[in-house]
Amino acid sequence: MSEKEILSKTEAYVRNKLEGEGSGHDWWHIHRVRNTALKLGKEEKADLFVIELTALLHDIADHKFHDGDEKIGPATARKWLSNLNTDESVIDHVCEIIRDVSFKGAEVETPMKTKEGQIVQDADRLDAIGAIGVARAFAYGGHKDRELHNPNIKPKSHDSFDSYKKSAGPTLNHFYEKLFLLKDRMNTASGRKLAEERHTFMQEFVERFLEEWGGK
Repeated sequence: MSEKEILSKTEAYVRNKLEGEGSGHDWWHIHRVRNTALKLGKEEKADLFVIELTALLHDIADHKFHDGDEKIGPATARKWLSNLNTDESVIDHVCEIIRDVSFKGAEVETPMKTKEGQIVQDADRLDAIGAIGVARAFAYGGHKDRELHNPNIKPKSHDSFDSYKKSAGPTLNHFYEKLFLLKDRMNTASGRKLAEERHTFMQEFVERFLEEWGGK
């Protein structure tokens, strides 16, 4: 099967599975991450086939929706790609990226082993910040029945992935626990450039949110 056919079938598979999902981890998240990753990949001169395939499959079975199971995402992607007779080296590369791509806590390092992994991670993180990042944060918070904000519950700096996965604080805390940290964790020059403006927007949003919370 050609690379074009593999990508076409994978896009249809992912879209069918995630379209209409309401927590911010839907098909359109995948679509945006794919487009951003390809843009970064061209600028960084990386393997665009691996990048596009991984971007399409990176959330095919997110641990957040499978009782914290960190292995189900790579396993689901591997099964799908094997059924398409994808080259084994490509499958291994894609699954390695999917395994490592997620943010795992403020005090947890998440290095990516390849340029393609760095690019997909940057693209995924770029979709978590800026205006869309704000919208996705509150969509997910609502999905999990979390408060918008509670001044009595302070943000935490998680020192393990397990601790981070168990976090159930108000949505505004998520900005301090993850989103404000992402700008300085971009891997590529292209990603860092895009992150700057999105980071500034989030800072302005939270500042305005807290002003209005206080009655201003």
